[in-house]
Order: sequence, then C-alpha cells, then structure tokens
Amino acid sequence: MSKNWYCRLAFVAVALAFVVVILGAYTRISDAGLGCPDWPACYGHLTVPASHAAISHLDKIYPDRPVQPSKAWKEMIHRYFAGTLGLVILGLAIWAWRRGRKDGQPVGLPTILLLLVIFQAALGMWTVTLLLRPTIVMGHLLGGFAILSLLWLLAVRSGGFLKLGDEWQANWPRWLALTGLIVLICQIALGGWTSSNYAAYACPDFPTCQGQWWPPMDFRDAFVLWHQAGIDFQGGILSNNARAAIHVTHRLGALMTFIVLGSASVGFIIAAPSKRLKAIGVIVGVLLLAQIGLGISLVEFGFPVSVAVAHNGNAALLLLSVVTLNAAVWRGRVVEAESAATVKQGSLSSI
Repeated sequence: MSKNWYCRLAFVAVALAFVVVILGAYTRISDAGLGCPDWPACYGHLTVPASHAAISHLDKIYPDRPVQPSKAWKEMIHRYFAGTLGLVILGLAIWAWRRGRKDGQPVGLPTILLLLVIFQAALGMWTVTLLLRPTIVMGHLLGGFAILSLLWLLAVRSGGFLKLGDEWQANWPRWLALTGLIVLICQIALGGWTSSNYAAYACPDFPTCQGQWWPPMDFRDAFVLWHQAGIDFQGGILSNNARAAIHVTHRLGALMTFIVLGSASVGFIIAAPSKRLKAIGVIVGVLLLAQIGLGISLVEFGFPVSVAVAHNGNAALLLLSVVTLNAAVWRGRVVEAESAATVKQGSLSSI
C-alpha cells in the first residue's frame, strides 16, 4: 500500500465514522437503543429474527423486551457499520506499525485510534447491558466524536493537508481556537446528556422554557452521574424540573459556544495571514450558525427526528472544522519549536 492509498483509506474511515455517528444519533433519537437486548448479537442472532415462530419464542425469553423488528434493525445496522469501521481502523494501525515512521507516517495516532475503538465497543456493550445509563450513553457519543476527529487528523496529516505554510506570530489565535474547541466539546457532552436523559422535550418553547425565562428547575438531581444499579433508563427517570434544568443548561452552553466560536470565526476571517485560514474561519462561522438554527428549529417544529439527526451531524462537522483550525494554528508553533531545536543543535555541533 502506497502513502496515497493509505491516505485514501483514512478518508474512507472518516466517511464511515461520520455515518456511524449519524446512525448512532438516529438509533438513540428514535428510541431504538434497546432494539436488541443483548450484545453483540440481536436476540441471539447475527441478524434480526424474521420468522413468526422465532419471534414468539424470543418474546418468552425476553418478556420485558418483545421483538420489534423496526427498532432492532436500526440498532443492528448501526452495529454493522461500527464493526466495519473497527476493521478499517485495525488495517490502518497494522499498516502504520509495518511501515514505521517512513515518509512521516504517523504511528502513535493509529495506535490510539485502535485502543479507542476497542473501548468504544465496550461502551456500546455497556449501553445495552446497563439499560441506557445516561453516563454510558454520553460517553459512547463522545467516543464516536473523538474517533471521527482523530481519523480526520490522521487523514489530513497523511495527505500533507496541514502544511498550510501559515505563520502567525501572535499567540491569541492559538488560545482562542483551543478555548473554542474545549467549549464545543463541553457543549457536545451537554447535548449527549440532554438526549440520554430525554430532556429535549422539557422546554417545548423558545426562547422561553415552559413559558418562563427561568422555570422551576432541579439542578441537584439533573447532573447525578451515576444512579443505583438495575434501573431501566429508557424514557428517562428524572422529574420534569430536573429535565428542565438540563435543557436550560444546554441552551446557556449554546450561547457560550456561539460567543466563543463566533469570536474565533470573526477573528480568523479578519486577521488571518492566509486565505486558507480565513476560509477555515468562514466554515466554522457557517456551521456554527447552522447549528444554532437547527437547535431552534428542533423546538419550533416539535423535535422531529430528521432535524435532531441533522443537529447531531452538523455538530460533528462543526467539531471537525474547529479541530482543523486548531491543527493548523498549533502546527505553526510545533514547526517553530522544531526549527529552533535544529538551529540550536547545529550551533552546538559547530562549536
């Protein structure tokens, strides 16, 4: 496999990871997370049981989880794509180990990805066995986004696309981009917490919540990370006040994200020294506005599944754009440090 083919395979993995994120969101939002009560099989089968006799038999084995083929297929298709992605990442890691560091081939990143996808598979199993425990569901969501982001970095690095040649002497762009990334990750986690606790429906109006700017809320119960064992979290277990607290916190997080990433976008568009960095700033701004629009549309249109899935997908694209922004500006600092070290080493050797 040549370096070009490795880069192409990495981009294939990025596309697969994005599909897995979308399918995971669709499965979760359409209440199909427990469409298969076991893992990795589905009612003990590699596919969803189809015959009436099999379904009748399984309904007796799983009386609390009768077979619902439509939901089971959503879950299994998600698993099929996730398994395929895992095999592709394994192939990328094996090739990286065999090639070593020739031609700037990353080795550490594919290894981290392989370890992460193994842990992600364990989270997928625990999501089912622990009956959609919100902490596990949120962790599974963040794991999917992390795999997508690291695959994107691997792909663009393998293809040399981060060698933008942009030198920006000021430090504020780097720290603003990093702050934006941290705030966005926290907001994505809040979105996962909102979804896993079925808190989206707690505020059916916008910009108010339940007709009030500050409705009755229970923040103490809203952010309990671990409840007692044996609870079935499908449909949620929190009170309306606790769910309202989660929803309002997510809205406040969206406002903070808009301010920070909006500032980064405008700052890069105005002050970036190259057209490429300005273009990344524009992309961040466009995706940010789309994300805010989709979030408002969710409430205004009564939380349709299609808009909710688009909200998740756009969040993934926004994350990739902010990761690219950070990779570009921080790479300049790494190059500067490497150049300084080379000059220093040359000076010492000449003494």
